[in-house]
Amino acid sequence: MDKTIIAKDAAEMEEVGIDLASDLSNGMLVSLIGPLGSGKTTLVKGIAKGLLITDVVVSPSYLLARDYHGRLTLHHLDAYRVSSLAELAEVGLDRILPPEKGVSVVEWSDRVEEIVEISDIEVKIELLESNSRRVRITRM
Repeated sequence: MDKTIIAKDAAEMEEVGIDLASDLSNGMLVSLIGPLGSGKTTLVKGIAKGLLITDVVVSPSYLLARDYHGRLTLHHLDAYRVSSLAELAEVGLDRILPPEKGVSVVEWSDRVEEIVEISDIEVKIELLESNSRRVRITRM
């Protein structure tokens, strides 16, 4: 499933997420890597739509994690304020890295290298000129 996509706007980023959701199954861990404002949460909104989740998806920045339920449970984590897997273990979030049921998607996973190392899929988002994004999806 290695592919590169150019997304020209938020709607296209959501479409990338919807498409990615069709490849996800129980127990998978997805790492999202990209700078601030690159569209990580927008991509997760698309994944949620692809998993038939009807709840409004928002960034888990202040809570560290949010769960949504659809075809699969989506565990949406934000590792921006975390520096190690041990910190996530302190609050019990290591149990979903990877999850037994559902799929975990981690924004800012590159801040905790152990998460990237155990991921099934890595998504790197690069900002381009004219607000486009290059999205590289790699199956690990």
